[in-house]
Amino acid sequence: MARHSLIELEAVLAIVRCGSFRAAALDLGISTTAISNAVGKLERQLDVRLFNRTTRSVSLTYAGRIFVAQIKSALDDIQKAMNTARSQQETPSGTLRINAFATAAREIMAPLVLSYLQRYPQVHIDLVTEGRLVDVVAAGFDLGVRSADLVPSDAIAIPLGQMRRMAVAASPAFFQSRAIPQVPQDLLSYPCVRVRLPNGALLRWRFEKGGEELQLDVEGPITLDEASLTRIAVTNDVGIGYFMETDVREDFAAGRLVRILEDWTPPLVPLCLYYSNRRNSSAAFQAFIALARDYAAGRLTQP
Repeated sequence: MARHSLIELEAVLAIVRCGSFRAAALDLGISTTAISNAVGKLERQLDVRLFNRTTRSVSLTYAGRIFVAQIKSALDDIQKAMNTARSQQETPSGTLRINAFATAAREIMAPLVLSYLQRYPQVHIDLVTEGRLVDVVAAGFDLGVRSADLVPSDAIAIPLGQMRRMAVAASPAFFQSRAIPQVPQDLLSYPCVRVRLPNGALLRWRFEKGGEELQLDVEGPITLDEASLTRIAVTNDVGIGYFMETDVREDFAAGRLVRILEDWTPPLVPLCLYYSNRRNSSAAFQAFIALARDYAAGRLTQP
């Protein structure tokens, strides 16, 4: 089956619009010979004459009128699609899809994602949180956010640079009748709020101090799989919880939670924004990358 190029179809419409081969050639920025050859090639492929030509005039044949009526709206739609794609290279617009762990999404939500939306209101961000590792390219995402040790080796990564730590905490009321644990092993005799990971395994609480590392399988009255639920349980005196520090920082400041074993929770591997090699990426994508680099370097100011 013969394939027809866009220039051949555009040539037909230009001749109709301009009234002559010469004027159409000037309109398209090509030679008269080139436009004549394009129309001739199309007529041979279709096996039908589209134009009646004389030395002084040109007009559509009956078959030509039917053909033009059918292709015009389709070519208009193609042109609109091309203009839309081209505009996204100039002004940030469209949709950006980001995949992240829930804890990572909470960390970047206000300082990066919301700051971006304030600057570029024509962009829609689709932020998907999930615990499992996914191939962001195969799954249709533009960007991923994970800890640096989980970023694929062939990806381009931007370390976001903010210090991350775990925090062990309980409510003030919880310790009114209990001694405060002094070392991680003390937790084995306390009720703790356990956390289930996306793969079904229970989270082991990790600690490190002075080169000594240990992991604990704590016990407690409840097992949860979402950080906000764990926070509710702990602030209601159910037991001791193990959190991302950023999730409970305001609770520490307000006195709703008491932090313990802080010297046993050193900094974690930093978060990274990562993506595959993107050529001809949209303006929305480029703007997000630029803002992420400013965020990582501490240059990001509120708009």
